[in-house]
Amino acid sequence: MKKKILQLASIIFTCSFIMCSPANSDKESALVEKVFVVNTVDTDKKLNEYLAYHKQIWPEVEAGFKKAGYKSITLYHFNDLIVMTIMVPENADLNEMGKLAESYSPRCAEWNKLMNTYQKGVNGTSEGQKWVEVIPFYKFKQ
Repeated sequence: MKKKILQLASIIFTCSFIMCSPANSDKESALVEKVFVVNTVDTDKKLNEYLAYHKQIWPEVEAGFKKAGYKSITLYHFNDLIVMTIMVPENADLNEMGKLAESYSPRCAEWNKLMNTYQKGVNGTSEGQKWVEVIPFYKFKQ
């Protein structure tokens, strides 16, 4: 009887160890959220065009995002301020991800060139700089 209990305990321990182990060692790295801001050029017409384009993003653009490894991209706006949040793997090289996304199709580079005509940097950006990462300074978490 004691031998059977030890065998059963051994089986339970082994099963629980296997089930608690990671499914594979290549599990995805943790995701991080990054936030960027840009302004649109100063006309309502341009802002409305920009928003309209984003209601029907070209399929090649989203396919490029997927290829590059973006997990999510969300855009918000208030007047001419655009806020973009992205979820990407921790330690991701955003410049490389951008190049990879653009390499998916010539339409991706065309989209970026077109959107660039609607954007201008926020106050404090250097000349020619448009999107700028904003740094969190407060977070409430429960």
